[in-house]
Amino acid sequence: MKNSIIYVFVVALIVAATSCQQGNPASVKLETSADSVSYAIGVLVGANNKQQLETAPGSSEMNIEAMAAAFRLASLGEEVEIAEEDANAIVQNFFRQAADREAQANLEEGNKFLEENKAREGVTTTESGLQYEVLTEGTGEKPTATDKVRVHYHGTLIDGTVFDSSVDRGEPAVFGVNQVIPGWTEALQLMPVGSKWKVFIPSNLAYGPRGAGADIGPNAALVFEVELLEIVKE
Repeated sequence: MKNSIIYVFVVALIVAATSCQQGNPASVKLETSADSVSYAIGVLVGANNKQQLETAPGSSEMNIEAMAAAFRLASLGEEVEIAEEDANAIVQNFFRQAADREAQANLEEGNKFLEENKAREGVTTTESGLQYEVLTEGTGEKPTATDKVRVHYHGTLIDGTVFDSSVDRGEPAVFGVNQVIPGWTEALQLMPVGSKWKVFIPSNLAYGPRGAGADIGPNAALVFEVELLEIVKE
């Protein structure tokens, strides 16, 4: 369990408890410098942790009222329903199970998508499970694992959500063929320079159970449009 997730909910408790005791937070009077810095810290921490809370597995199931009540009692040193020594294990177990459910759901959805996709005309499936569709066939040489390449790409989840795109940024990317996820490494070595392919990558050839960033969940299958512009000669 990442400390940041627990920290998110500590902040959520503080906000909820403060709201219960003071009503609308906008009515707080900032009469001293200490009042102002306290409020400013709340703004900075709250904004940062709101983003983390939105991506925490199972966060939509949280009972904020129960959290606020427990925070107030524990802060005052009063009796609580769950002992402090048990609380951490309960939190870790909940989020571990929520993450496992998310990973399993992503895996099943990805497998279903790839199973249906491979039956489409024009889609080739390699021995590893990588799938690709040739949009434009280039005539140049194919890179090796030790080459650097310049590419344009547009990456989405299987539902079409864009998580990264050099096309949208308007700037091609340069990297080593063997310095990216396995699905990319395999696909690039099959592509002649000048090619543009649509590549469908199973989770085990992408980021696997760990996922990546806020958008790529555990066991997520990925879709890329990849245009191989050149092999970079050093």
